[in-house]
Amino acid sequence: MKQLRSIKGTHDILPSESNKWQKLEAIVNEVCEQYGYHEIRNPIFEGTGLFSRSVGEETDIVSKEMYSWEDRDGTSLTLRPELTASVTRSFIQHNLGSQSPIHRLYYIGPLFRRERPQKGRQRQFHQFGIEAFGANNPEQDAEIIAIAWEILSRCGLSDNANLNINSIGSRECRNAYRNALKDYIHPYLNELSETSQHRFNTNPLRILDTKSEKEQAILKDAPKISEYHTQDDSIHFESLIGFLRAMDIPFVINHKLVRGLDYYTRTVFEFNSLKLGAQDALLGGGRYDDLVEALGGKPTPGIGFAAGMERFIIAMEESGLQLKGATPDIYFVCLDERGIASTLNISNKLRRIGLKVVLDPLRRSMKSQLREANKLEAKFALILGETEINDNTVSFKDLEKGIQKTILQSEVINFFDDLTN
Repeated sequence: MKQLRSIKGTHDILPSESNKWQKLEAIVNEVCEQYGYHEIRNPIFEGTGLFSRSVGEETDIVSKEMYSWEDRDGTSLTLRPELTASVTRSFIQHNLGSQSPIHRLYYIGPLFRRERPQKGRQRQFHQFGIEAFGANNPEQDAEIIAIAWEILSRCGLSDNANLNINSIGSRECRNAYRNALKDYIHPYLNELSETSQHRFNTNPLRILDTKSEKEQAILKDAPKISEYHTQDDSIHFESLIGFLRAMDIPFVINHKLVRGLDYYTRTVFEFNSLKLGAQDALLGGGRYDDLVEALGGKPTPGIGFAAGMERFIIAMEESGLQLKGATPDIYFVCLDERGIASTLNISNKLRRIGLKVVLDPLRRSMKSQLREANKLEAKFALILGETEINDNTVSFKDLEKGIQKTILQSEVINFFDDLTN
């Protein structure tokens, strides 16, 4: 019989790896809570129209990468390829804007895109991200970037991360710039790749994001979008720069930085890691002041970011951050069937005071059990054998220091309470 295997582009997160995910998730939860952000959990699939309207019909995500199917009633459904659209749909549907003038949300979860699997990028992948609705002032942009910087710092990545920022301006600015950029590119159109030629007609700003050295050389003298900023665009961006400097967050202004989705306005930013090679984007986001209205809600400014967790974990490992999982405090060795009930009773009491206790359900020899305790890197061992059962005691062993002593069973909880406090 053919062995069943996971689908291409998906992977199992095994127990030996899950601790890394838990470490990252704990950092994200802690930082977001410190900034007053609350978690939102959205459905895995949505109506296909949500993404075609928000992300853009001509983006690679919508045109090539979405997993979509027709439901039994004829409705087109899609596994979510990104989460900003889902969070925005939820914001509108539940009328959150009427409940409070500002909403600070964050998420952690799986996404789906049918693209070529590569290091740190799978067809089922995971992201964490944040979205803030209600404020269009630059201090909100600064707060979003500060949260990203804080998460990077706590993950040990800030020393090897570069922040690129840009402002792609308001709709008025982008319309004028789009025409100027097309005028500049048009004489070189035949020299561009098929992808860039397609973008020339659909979203010419995306050509600025090309990785082709030839195309980058062509774009070297292209007009800058900052030359087409409205006065409000310029004031907003200059204020943001001042706030980042006030918070000691280093950055580089990258006039060619654009984001791959259609809904972005004004501030866009991206953190790149020196640890990820050519595909170095670690975290990216920006402002999307028109998205809520485009999806049928009341005009509401918004800004956020998203980060791929697989790539984050790779960068964390490359940076040498300790991602080892939690180890047991105590390995309880029981050597006599008569002591199993006492072992279970004492272990549960130890867990209730916050200790991690592991038992052996295989009834192996003491040598085998202590070998397992060392393998799991347990700090201490408790041993209950025939002698201890008869004396109502347990033997205590410090596996790091080699210290041993005998403790009355009735005093075990107090002993560890004193030892760990």
